[in-house]
Amino acid sequence: MRHTAQRCPAAHPDDPTPCVGPVAVTVLDASNAGADGCEHHGARLLASLAGGRVYALPDAPEGAAIRTFKAADGLRPFCWVDGPRTRPSQLSRAENRARNLL
Repeated sequence: MRHTAQRCPAAHPDDPTPCVGPVAVTVLDASNAGADGCEHHGARLLASLAGGRVYALPDAPEGAAIRTFKAADGLRPFCWVDGPRTRPSQLSRAENRARNLL
């Protein structure tokens, strides 16, 4: 399912959820490629990256980066994809910590 409404650059094309709030963070991958996004899509992107980092944009609400980081911890990678999730790479960081897999 492709989402066609205007959304932040961090929103994955197959993620059907709308933006929540203004563009407030930059999410970078391990090679420093990145996208700006709302906290909601920033967290979903960060959860889907290995070695990702999040930074608040200069005009972001206070605490935007830490809220995004904390939200990503409990999200499964590509959380909009349905199906069984049993491998560590398919689970959230919090689930893997609980299972002592990290």
